[in-house]
Amino acid sequence: MSDSDYIRVPGLGHTQRDLLHALKRRGPSTTEELAENFQLATGTLREHIRALEARRLVERVGRRSEGPGRPHVIYGLTDAGQTLFPQGEAQLLAALVEHLLSTGREELVEEFFLARAKSGYAGVADRLEKLDPAERRRAAVEIMTESGYMPELSEDSDTGDTVIRLCNCPLRSVVAVTRLPCRTEERLLAALVDAEIERFAYMPDGDDSCSYRIESR
Repeated sequence: MSDSDYIRVPGLGHTQRDLLHALKRRGPSTTEELAENFQLATGTLREHIRALEARRLVERVGRRSEGPGRPHVIYGLTDAGQTLFPQGEAQLLAALVEHLLSTGREELVEEFFLARAKSGYAGVADRLEKLDPAERRRAAVEIMTESGYMPELSEDSDTGDTVIRLCNCPLRSVVAVTRLPCRTEERLLAALVDAEIERFAYMPDGDDSCSYRIESR
């Protein structure tokens, strides 16, 4: 597998993937420094950099003066750009949870995820205050989006119930070990929308989302 094969982003060309790898290997660099490794005109290279900036994978991190003339802009990977490379955190967390469960410390795992949910809600409580139910649901979708759940808000055409679908599980590797995160996720979502919710689809059971009906008040 070549370096650029690690990065699989729709619409990202081979040269742009190679540029991301160059920034990963050598660290923040100017276009002139990057051009040393590419058989491209500096102007063409800048166009690729601008395209990566537009996708928020690369950002300007400073300037460097090298003699007379305008300083050169230094580019580096954004946090989103960093995540395109192999990560081990999810597997490590899953292994830690599995170890705690196998050594009889399930209560510690549950305490951790409960504390995480409470902290998450406390961090957005002011943002939700004084919102009406519809606004609160839309805000909940924004908050779950920020946490990587890829939520969708819709209305059930048969019942008229409001439905929230969570199309991604950012803790998939942990859920494969224990369903404890699912319980705290459900409690957090209920707190965000300030209503009773009922789950009717569940990814660990083979569904394409974790989906919830929100009880009308």
